[in-house]
Amino acid sequence: MAVGSTARRGIDALGNVLRIVGMLIVTVLVVHIVLTLLGANPENGLTQLIRDAADTFNLGLSDLFLPQDPRLAVVLNYGTAALIWFAITTVVVRLVRRVP
Repeated sequence: MAVGSTARRGIDALGNVLRIVGMLIVTVLVVHIVLTLLGANPENGLTQLIRDAADTFNLGLSDLFLPQDPRLAVVLNYGTAALIWFAITTVVVRLVRRVP
């Protein structure tokens, strides 16, 4: 019986770690959108770090929508990636927690 409860705690811990990682990715994408909309200095180190991380996690969607306004393009493309990451995270965490 102790092995079962230990395994359950391990599965729950894995689910929590996966949820945290997924939400951090979503947060990076959303922060990139906010910095872009607020007109943050693109030469600033923090802005560059967030942009580079967002580019890593954008799922290749940085040119999915091509509106005339580049800020709208960031909102649409990175916002879509954030929604997809949120959905992926939710599904994966639920699947992990269903393990008997």
